[in-house]
Amino acid sequence: MQDLGDLESHLRLRLALPLPGAAAQLKFAPAPSRKSWRPDDLPATARRAAALILLYPGGHGPSFPLTVRRDDLPHHPGQISLPGGALDANEDPAAGALREAHEEIGIRTRDVRLIGPLSTLWVVVSNFVVQPWIGVTDARPEFRAHPGEVAELIEAPVSTFIDPSRIGLEERVRDGVRVRYPYFDVEGHQVWGATAMMLSEFCEVVRT
Repeated sequence: MQDLGDLESHLRLRLALPLPGAAAQLKFAPAPSRKSWRPDDLPATARRAAALILLYPGGHGPSFPLTVRRDDLPHHPGQISLPGGALDANEDPAAGALREAHEEIGIRTRDVRLIGPLSTLWVVVSNFVVQPWIGVTDARPEFRAHPGEVAELIEAPVSTFIDPSRIGLEERVRDGVRVRYPYFDVEGHQVWGATAMMLSEFCEVVRT
C-alpha cells in the first residue's frame, strides 16, 4: 500500500479481527527453537515491555523507524529493534510504547494516533513479554536518537517487509548448536530474532 491513509483504514478494520499470533511469529523464529519455548507464553517471572511500530509518510511509501542498539547495552546489544523497552510499574503497554519511543527516538507522542496492539511475544533470552503497538503520524517525525541507546536509526518502508525477495536465511552457532535465523534484509541490515517475529505478524495483518 502506497497511501498511508488507506493503510491506516485497513489496519483499523483488520485489528478488530483475530490476530495471526504465534503462527505468524514462528515463521521468523530461530530453528531449532529453545526447549519448551512458545512465543505466546506468559511466564509469571517475565518482565513486561512494549514496542511501537510508528507509521508515517516516507519517501518510499508508508514507513516506520527501527533502531540499531548500541553495542554496550545489556539486552540485545548491536541488534535492530523497534523503539520500545520495559514498562514501569503498573504502566499501560500503550503508554509505555509511546514513552519509550519518545525517549529513544524523540517522537512527539501527541502527534501519534494509536491503532491497536499486535500479539505479545515472549523473548526468552531476556525474559521479557513484549506487546507491539501500531501507531500513525501524519508527517515524518523529527527524529532525535538517544545517544546512550541508539547507534543508528533506520527508516524502513513497509513495502520492504512484504517483498518476498527481502527475506533471507542465515546460520549462527548458539550454545554449540547451529541455528537457522530467518531475517528481513533492510538497507543491507539483517532484521532477525524477536523484532523479525513481531514484524512477521505485522506483515500478515497488512496483507490480509
